[in-house]
Amino acid sequence: MDIADIATREYVEVDAGTRLGKVRSVFEEENPKGIIVTKNGAYEGVVGERQLLQSHVEDDTKVAALVKPSRNAPAPKVERTEDIRETARVLVEGGTKVAPVFEGGDLWGIITEDAILEAVLENLEALDVGQIYSENVFTVTEDDGLGKAINLMRENGISRLPVVDDDGMLSGVVTTHDIVDFVTRNEQRITGKGDRAGDTDRMLDLPVYDVMSSPVATTTVDESVRDAVARMLDNDYSGLVVTPEDDDRVVGGVLTKTDVLRALTYTEEEHMDVQITNINLLDTISRQDIRESIEQVADKYSEMQVRHAHVRLHEHKEKLRGTPLILCQIRLRTNRGQMAGTGEGYGAQQAFHVALDKLERNVLEQKGMQSDEEYRGQLLRKLGEL
Repeated sequence: MDIADIATREYVEVDAGTRLGKVRSVFEEENPKGIIVTKNGAYEGVVGERQLLQSHVEDDTKVAALVKPSRNAPAPKVERTEDIRETARVLVEGGTKVAPVFEGGDLWGIITEDAILEAVLENLEALDVGQIYSENVFTVTEDDGLGKAINLMRENGISRLPVVDDDGMLSGVVTTHDIVDFVTRNEQRITGKGDRAGDTDRMLDLPVYDVMSSPVATTTVDESVRDAVARMLDNDYSGLVVTPEDDDRVVGGVLTKTDVLRALTYTEEEHMDVQITNINLLDTISRQDIRESIEQVADKYSEMQVRHAHVRLHEHKEKLRGTPLILCQIRLRTNRGQMAGTGEGYGAQQAFHVALDKLERNVLEQKGMQSDEEYRGQLLRKLGEL
């Protein structure tokens, strides 16, 4: 199935010279999934709310600053006849909800994550939430400041955080949209007479409780992905908090539309399927090098089958002789649960190998724990025979 029938020519477009403050207002007023940026009629890139949240630039800055490859790489281009699975990969690896669609070399329209999910909705009945949701999620407390929530989202490339009360129980959720909407509305009230920087700092110190949404939309590991996604689409949710079936106030994970798109890219090929977010940051290392390195680590635990590997790269501002400091996160979804490794280094190759070393230690530790459990089981059986 290709995207020819689900791509649309209806999209929001701004010129590269548009002030960033105006772009923020467009998100508040029209709530698009993303905005196409053009220069003299030619495509320049895509701006999403996550980029606005990750940006420290002032409102008077031109939006072109957010779509320069050196800062935030433009969303990859998609042909109108592209396969829907490959398009899902493009959206996930580009970290965007919208990608430009081209036909004959010209910008034709856009494709959104919602359009893809609606097109494949009935095919998601065979999947359960437990097979694809993200475990071990980050949370914030009601009293944590907005600044902390923003930093967690920036550093980990996420768009929503469950909020817990003093007892650690789920009380709300805060999203990129919530924060951008709140900051935009309050910045518009700030007059030129005050200390703008001070006002912004005070906003970032406000507790998450003032911005979070409550009650929280939840799901369980046993619910079908089709039903969960249908609820997201009907209510314009970007994700659902996953809770135990017997207690909807315990945070067990998060299911997002990105998780579902990522599941669409899973293959049954001979080699492991590896997905790379922010693939534009790869320098002297290739996708094949990454896949082969992860396979070598996974092979050290023969009873562990890797169903999917996700590598996420994040560029910090710090540089060494022109090479940026990169954060690399590797996450494996396996029949033994999730395995992960995180590391930093100058350039993607160094960062990846630091993260790979941590992943290998975690895999071998899990292998050792499994061996210990088997030994204890054998010992108990022998004692039971006495």
